[in-house]
Amino acid sequence: MSVYYKEFITDDEAIRGIQEIKSHGIQDDDIYVITHENYRTEKLAEMASANTIGVAEEGLGTAIANAFKTKGEELRAKLEHIGFSLSEAVDLEQQLDEHKVIVVVKNKPAGLTL
Repeated sequence: MSVYYKEFITDDEAIRGIQEIKSHGIQDDDIYVITHENYRTEKLAEMASANTIGVAEEGLGTAIANAFKTKGEELRAKLEHIGFSLSEAVDLEQQLDEHKVIVVVKNKPAGLTL
């Protein structure tokens, strides 16, 4: 599985980025949005018709375990479950700490650059 991500500073930039990703034929099911704040993640996902990393991606056991973790541990676990290595998840979680928006594309076609 090929996992691709792009960082955005503002919510509007992220929404425009998701629209651009979709214009390349990427299906909604393969686009995920994640921020440090749950409410912001949910709002952006709804506005852009994208997904959040939830029980379906993590599995019930991990989702329950995340309830007892710090926010950073929870975010790293979510990122690992959709295909990032631990070191990539740590780097991305640091970007989320800076209030950036991460848009993830699973199953990215080879050669696609955005």
